[in-house]
Amino acid sequence: MQNRINTLFQNKKKDILNVYFTAGYPKLDDTKTIIQALDKAGADLIEIGIPYSDPVADGPTIQASNQVALSNGITLEKIFEQLQDVREYTQIPIVLMGYFNPVFQYGVERFCGKCKEIGLDGLIVPDLPLAEYVDEYQEAFEANSLHNIFLISPQTSEKRIRLIDEHSSGFLYMVSSASVTGAKTGIEDAQVAYFERVNAMDLQTPRLIGFGISNRETFKEACQHANGAIIGSAFVNVLANNEENLEEAIGDFVRKIKGK
Repeated sequence: MQNRINTLFQNKKKDILNVYFTAGYPKLDDTKTIIQALDKAGADLIEIGIPYSDPVADGPTIQASNQVALSNGITLEKIFEQLQDVREYTQIPIVLMGYFNPVFQYGVERFCGKCKEIGLDGLIVPDLPLAEYVDEYQEAFEANSLHNIFLISPQTSEKRIRLIDEHSSGFLYMVSSASVTGAKTGIEDAQVAYFERVNAMDLQTPRLIGFGISNRETFKEACQHANGAIIGSAFVNVLANNEENLEEAIGDFVRKIKGK
């Protein structure tokens, strides 16, 4: 079966909305409720964070959600357990986002095999170096039809972006600025220059812009420079403030972002 991310980008070239949330947050067993509500509201792609005690690229909102999820008792095993039947109720592409240590502890081949068994489509591992991935793990990812999604930033050289593009599948995660995650008020001229520089490179891999996308305005602007955008901290805030009526709040948020 073809990877769902490939199918998504073949069928939809722009305005793709990828929504991030932390597994086990706000309550331990909210994962299924959140996925179903995102699917129903019209999100195109779902990114589920694997909580980690030292999330180096995450801002205060997502760090706080990591801490709550960990204290709720979330583990990698529990996440897999929660997602075991996910393909019975949704066909939306799902990506796991996490740091390499938990994946390594679990066993990379075993991890990739488990993702395939469940029907997951990709993995974002910010601290897995490209060379190490190519030399040691690419085979395991490809054998299990799992995309490894790399991050690029304004500081990434053209040479390195082209190398990453060559070894990429699924999409490239374009970090919008040299900062941690978190909702920002708008997109600055320097960021636009970076987006245009990357566009001019005519890369083979689709691109989604993340970090600082928080509302309809920033989503629309990001979509002018890439295939779509990723919303994380702003969505995690919605979950934090609406624990008792998650489905309604999620639906309202996604429809607002998409202008519906």
